[in-house]
Amino acid sequence: MKILNILTIAGSSLSLLRFFRRLGVFGIFLFSVLDSSFLVLPFGNDLLLIGLTSSDRNGFGWIAYVLAASVGSVIGVLFVDWLARKGGEKGLERFVSRQKVEQLKQKIDNQAGITVLLATLIPPPFPFTAVIMTASALQYPRSKLFGIVFGGRIVRYTIEAILALYFGRKLIRYINSEVFVYVVYGLMAVAAVASVLSILKWRSSPVQQA
Repeated sequence: MKILNILTIAGSSLSLLRFFRRLGVFGIFLFSVLDSSFLVLPFGNDLLLIGLTSSDRNGFGWIAYVLAASVGSVIGVLFVDWLARKGGEKGLERFVSRQKVEQLKQKIDNQAGITVLLATLIPPPFPFTAVIMTASALQYPRSKLFGIVFGGRIVRYTIEAILALYFGRKLIRYINSEVFVYVVYGLMAVAAVASVLSILKWRSSPVQQA
């Protein structure tokens, strides 16, 4: 893909992020659903939460943002869980390399709860979607999976919201800086390509074709 095309995709993605920001609570909820399913957007949800919280003048709006982002994340996981459970371990290899599957299987077999929790707490490049898909393909209990994802997201987003409240103005200046924009453009470009690949893999999966 030519550099010009990548920058065009990145610019469109950045505009999309701003669009979700204008939607407020509903925007971060909807974005979280996409972010936790097959939209690959490194730090996208975190940036959206920080931007909304930093701009909030009421002081308590961050609670709604954290809850909306956490609930949206669980709903996004629901889609991934449904697909991975039906496809099983064999279908999992369409999305995750065999080597990665074996590594995650070993971790989930031994410490499933901790592995899923870490995936919800640690930002990229920790493989959140790969961990969720592996746990679901191995038939990890849904109630535990959703509970851990919700709890982990609450903790992660609460920490980010508090930091945004404390460093609000500095964060806004940094987010509006030219350097930050170029960094986001780069991430958006990678994210856009990866998201398209994820959707194509999903459409070609045996579960989808059945």
